[in-house]
Amino acid sequence: MTKNRIVYLVLVLVLAGVSALSGAAVGGVVVYRTVSQAQQASLTTSAPAAQAVQASNTSPQQPLVINTTDIETTITEAVKKIGPAVVTVTGTIPSQMTQFGPTGPQTVSGSGVFISDQGYILTNNHVIEGMKDATIILSDGTQEKATIVGSDLYSDIAVLKTDGKVPAVASLGNSDVLNPGETVIAIGSPLGDFKNTVTVGVVSATGRSIDTGNGYTIDGLIQTDAAINQGNSGGPLVNLAGEVIAINTLIVRNSGSGTVAEGLGFAIPINTAQAVAEQIIQNGYISRPYMGINFQPITPDIANAYNLPVQYGAYVTSISANSPASQAGLQTGDIITSIGGTALDETHSFINTLFTFKPGDQITVEIMRNGKSQQVQLTLGESSHN
Repeated sequence: MTKNRIVYLVLVLVLAGVSALSGAAVGGVVVYRTVSQAQQASLTTSAPAAQAVQASNTSPQQPLVINTTDIETTITEAVKKIGPAVVTVTGTIPSQMTQFGPTGPQTVSGSGVFISDQGYILTNNHVIEGMKDATIILSDGTQEKATIVGSDLYSDIAVLKTDGKVPAVASLGNSDVLNPGETVIAIGSPLGDFKNTVTVGVVSATGRSIDTGNGYTIDGLIQTDAAINQGNSGGPLVNLAGEVIAINTLIVRNSGSGTVAEGLGFAIPINTAQAVAEQIIQNGYISRPYMGINFQPITPDIANAYNLPVQYGAYVTSISANSPASQAGLQTGDIITSIGGTALDETHSFINTLFTFKPGDQITVEIMRNGKSQQVQLTLGESSHN
């Protein structure tokens, strides 16, 4: 190879290297400019968000406001309204002689509620039955003497009266408009020691009937699951308006099968209790139709045991002299099977059927005598007892 050829090759290599370096430099500049523009665009786009974040971080914090109010619920307002009118009723039942000897005097207690500014108090008949020297204890602990104005066995309503102070009078509601599910409040003195105890529940049902086991049922009762215990009897069942809508009367703890039950309380509708109380206040008793007999209720078990000709009825055990039954010709041993066209059966007891009439009504009484059915006409009298 000649010297000139070698020089030529060297020049070509140099020019190629310069060209390559120039291309790399130009490409690098282009890439740099492209990347720089992209970064500028990114920064420009994210600037408002960054400014918003900065603005958010630098904005002043709003103060946390807590509303503090004096909570007065509807229930507490109702209790405040009715509470001062509720009383504890106490008294003594004198010693009684039984087949096991004298029982000794017994102290009993229940509840009641003022229904008049003249000192009249509504309670249960079974609370004051046989009671002497009744005393009421007001919600503030003050004790006052009370007298028994009168009572009615069949509605289990009684009225007391005190000449002492009357701290409040209860407002009476309308028990006819009650519906299951309504909230109700029971107030009374359970066990006689815990005066003005408040329990809350609902109206579980209306129109209930409870067999007393004494030949009649108490009808039209209000069922509630508000806790009711011994000593609550005679106390008010109250609606959310603070109105008395019933008088608590009994609880059911055990069924006939021995099953233990809870939340089965019953109360006398205030419309019934008020009507009875008005008669007691006016007359000293409630007017009831009077037939003038003593009787034994007949049930299928009794009928089968004594081989009686009917499954239901009233077996006449005695007749009062000059009574409507005596004047109509009824006799001891007759079995009354129907009164005024209503047959006595599982749902129509003698007493409850009789009480659908009023004193002075002329009725037809159907009886079984010596195995034969016959009818007699009878004019009902008036009495506080039957």
